[in-house]
Amino acid sequence: MKQMLNVALPKGRLGEKVYDMFEKAGYPCPSIKEVNRKLIFENENCSVRYFWVKPSDVAIYVERGAADIGVAGKDILLEYEPDIYELLDLNIGKCNMAVAAKKDFRDDNSKTLRVATKFSNIAAGYYLSKGRDIDIIHLNGSIEIAPILGLSDVIVDIVETGTTLKENDLKVIKIIAPISARFIANKASYKFKFNEIEALVKNLAQQTTED
Repeated sequence: MKQMLNVALPKGRLGEKVYDMFEKAGYPCPSIKEVNRKLIFENENCSVRYFWVKPSDVAIYVERGAADIGVAGKDILLEYEPDIYELLDLNIGKCNMAVAAKKDFRDDNSKTLRVATKFSNIAAGYYLSKGRDIDIIHLNGSIEIAPILGLSDVIVDIVETGTTLKENDLKVIKIIAPISARFIANKASYKFKFNEIEALVKNLAQQTTED
């Protein structure tokens, strides 16, 4: 019998899309579609175990070996730089990491730029590459109101449609990086379950090109 493949899925719509891709790839687990509050689902016939985790935690489960593989947003990988293998861009959950500000914003280089963000490492790395002196204000939610209330000059955040920005009279002034869901693997698992993981990568890659 094959070894059990442990898969960390991000909770929410993205995770559901990802599960559908895994199911197509030959790793079904019908119980995952039942309405309940369970977090762990197994299909012994297919040697697969899925578990739902907070999207920002997927990479930790994979890095620490609790999961062999998982799917995490590129934003999480850039921010936390986990020690994992990034094997495939799944081309779903697409958005951008961007700098946004009030519509009348003008950057005054003589002053330290105040940057509000959840993504402190990404923001720091981006502005370091520009040689710009910044003060990072780490926030956990409602980043958009920071410039409106004068807490920051700009924000660094994920922008999907831009609707929230427009509704708050903000605009994107720079795109830092494109973001999408990435298929990742634990380094030891990749070595010990190489054939299985590589076959899965090929199947998922095929599905991304079909779309």
